[in-house]
Amino acid sequence: MHFSSLFLLLLFAFLLWPLNRWHRSRDSLAPAVFAGLLLGVLFGGLLQLARSWGAVPAEILPWIDMLGDSYVNLLHLLVMPLVLISILAAVVKVSHTQALGKISVSVLAVLLGTTAIAALVGVSMAKLFGLSAAGLVEGAREAARVTELNERIGRVTDLSIPEMLTSFIPENIFADLAGARDTSVIAVVVFAVLLGLAALAVRREFPEEGAQIERFVHVTQVWVMKLVRLVMAFTPYGVMALVASLIANSSWADIVNLFSFVVASFAAIAIMFLVHGLLLLVNGISPLHYFAKVWPVLVFAFSSRSSAATIPLNVETQVDELRNSPAIANFSASFGATIGQNGCAGIYPAMLAVMVAVPMGINVLDPVWLATLVGVVVISSFGIAGVGGGATFAALVVLPAMGLPVTIAALLISVEPLIDMARTALNVNGAMTAGTLTQRWLGDELGVPEGGEA
Repeated sequence: MHFSSLFLLLLFAFLLWPLNRWHRSRDSLAPAVFAGLLLGVLFGGLLQLARSWGAVPAEILPWIDMLGDSYVNLLHLLVMPLVLISILAAVVKVSHTQALGKISVSVLAVLLGTTAIAALVGVSMAKLFGLSAAGLVEGAREAARVTELNERIGRVTDLSIPEMLTSFIPENIFADLAGARDTSVIAVVVFAVLLGLAALAVRREFPEEGAQIERFVHVTQVWVMKLVRLVMAFTPYGVMALVASLIANSSWADIVNLFSFVVASFAAIAIMFLVHGLLLLVNGISPLHYFAKVWPVLVFAFSSRSSAATIPLNVETQVDELRNSPAIANFSASFGATIGQNGCAGIYPAMLAVMVAVPMGINVLDPVWLATLVGVVVISSFGIAGVGGGATFAALVVLPAMGLPVTIAALLISVEPLIDMARTALNVNGAMTAGTLTQRWLGDELGVPEGGEA
């Protein structure tokens, strides 16, 4: 290893020490997460400059990635046990089984409704910034991406909506607990609900055995949540490593070349954050107080680019900070990680559709075309998990359904990581907004207690 590379690696390790001191001196996780974010940005920028000193980032980044990826792996490890036991505990604790249906409908209504709004915002920003696929240059990396997309598009477009919905039903729960399918999270939710309903039936017929089941579920939930909090303690260090790697790997030349698309994407995402805030405000919830409590979750979602990995932190924040009931928090976090993602399934495919349609002479403001696009986006957002998840696969569903080519998705690969960070934060915020609104609408009606009382 080059001497300057070794020096930078030791500097990164040294910076973990003051971050640890800062973390241990604070009761809240938020200040330490923010400190990790700043240190990650500064160190990532330093690695960009270090190339001129003879340092080789390729020698340093694997070690930094080891820390960041290990943390994300631990979070992925938590997802299935947390979803299973939390949903099961929520069903067992809910006094009226009808509450489960109303909670699910409310959460899905917010997720899908905001995704429709996100599609319209994406269309508006693409038109406002005059975005078009005409003139985009295809390099070697983009050509390889086109080939990859062409190989995958068959498996995407061949899936019908009934097939997507059927994939939500578990066939082998052990395979789904291992995350073997793209829809495993929803399948585990379905299994946990069925298991919880069975526990309620046992409690009605055999009160003594039912009480034992409830006690077992409670003890297991306490155990799993203790594990979640142990892993959450590593969040500042994981954020620092993830952000440093993202900044160091960013290509500023590519960002400049696609500057209009980057700015339009961030503008659309910012507008949707405002939409979320407006929905909260209309329902008597202070957006300022809300965002002050959830921003550590958004920072992690931004740096990790993984809605699924953010589920544990999402649930914990909804319950402990937003005071949403465990039932609502778990349903909204689980559904929001795979259904109705405002950024990946709403804004992105809508913007790409406009960019492709304009050079083809299509009037994208035609009410019929626009309504069709929004309808396709909403329907596909409900089934994106069935075809692999992510913004690219959302585009692979929406664009062919609108009779448009998918090549555009490959031509934007160079700026995808940067925009995907903000899209993921928006996806996660949509899930937390859905949970918070559902708590406000249904908490009193259904007797669902707030988080602090569960």
